[in-house]
Amino acid sequence: MASRLSQIASHLGVGGKSSVTSQNADDVVIVSACRTALTKGKKGGFKDTNVEDLLTAALKGVLDRSGIDPKLIEDVAVGTVLSPGGGATLFRAGSLVAGIPNTAAVNAVNRQCSSGLQAVVQIAQEIQSGMIEVGIGAGAESMTQHYGAGAMGSISEACEANEEAADCTVPMGITSENVAKEFNVSRRDQDQFAADSYRKAEAAQKAGLFKEEIVPVKVTFSDPKSGDDKEIVVDQDDGIRYGTTFESLNKLKPAFDKDGYTTAGNASQVSDGAAAVLLMKRSKAKELGLPIIGKYVAAAVVGVPPRIMGVGPAFAIPAVLKKTGLTKDDIDIYEINEAFASQALMSIRHVGIDPAKVNPKGGAIAFGHPLGATGARQISTLLTELKRTNKKIGLTSMCIGTGMGMAAVFVSEA
Repeated sequence: MASRLSQIASHLGVGGKSSVTSQNADDVVIVSACRTALTKGKKGGFKDTNVEDLLTAALKGVLDRSGIDPKLIEDVAVGTVLSPGGGATLFRAGSLVAGIPNTAAVNAVNRQCSSGLQAVVQIAQEIQSGMIEVGIGAGAESMTQHYGAGAMGSISEACEANEEAADCTVPMGITSENVAKEFNVSRRDQDQFAADSYRKAEAAQKAGLFKEEIVPVKVTFSDPKSGDDKEIVVDQDDGIRYGTTFESLNKLKPAFDKDGYTTAGNASQVSDGAAAVLLMKRSKAKELGLPIIGKYVAAAVVGVPPRIMGVGPAFAIPAVLKKTGLTKDDIDIYEINEAFASQALMSIRHVGIDPAKVNPKGGAIAFGHPLGATGARQISTLLTELKRTNKKIGLTSMCIGTGMGMAAVFVSEA
């Protein structure tokens, strides 16, 4: 009876820390989470790799690491933003190559920069509702192949005539400048935040802290100098620029507004990559004898003005904390996507988060933001770091193009 009351309290968002960390048979748990390396768009190790092949690698990773029979997978949701046809056909093909049988369903999800997280939450909710027992939430993006001026398209005259609707087409870099100006985030603070991201990522990579979460992928790479094709193994993020300092970043010119603060150095990198998360109920994991590495607790999504879309986490984080009965200080580690230093800093300050708890291994400024993959990638990074540091409760969040924010809470059980 006590266990059932704890479960009900958890679902209602009451009870706080004890409720969130309790263990019940109906909990949705994670038995495996991994990602590919993230590589530089147009230049990096995955520049010649299709998005469906990136997904295949991530799916194989969670299957191999868990040891689950692929026949048990019932649904796969894949976040993506730029993939042709919404990714539906590509990802069905990629899942089959990964060894998931045709009895499993596949769908593509697009909530812009939170697509990977949305895919994981969708699978968690399918499990909670009884629609499926076992599923994979994932994300995949090849910005090399699909990112560019034509990706967004255009909106109708009726939408253009509506000021707020028209703001949905404001370039992301300009929304960053809007946030900086409206919330007084200085160029100095943005460059310092970016330098810290690079410093943390460099230290983490040198210490091998990303190795556990990254699945090595063998790909064909066309050497830009010789033009020769060769097989390489991509097993580490290649966008981390060692030795990046505040001083070097402060020399860069603004990228979007000549009088602005956002530069190529304090904004996220254009990247390629994929990630995947395998979920089921705790009772199912125990039945199958699978290790449990984490628990999904709750998620929240909010809308904000499109012209300052980057402030999404500032409002999504309090929303999910309210749902779970947690305080900001109950969270041990925050993984907040660094779309731009301006919006990440604004969100941290608005919520009142201890900066030492945010992105301890660096973030998207240092190693990249493959749009549809980031949400799933952050879960893998979060659970790995919670395990390594013997901490318990983590929160992941990101801003979303056109003015939204999403956040979710997870508990480490590794």
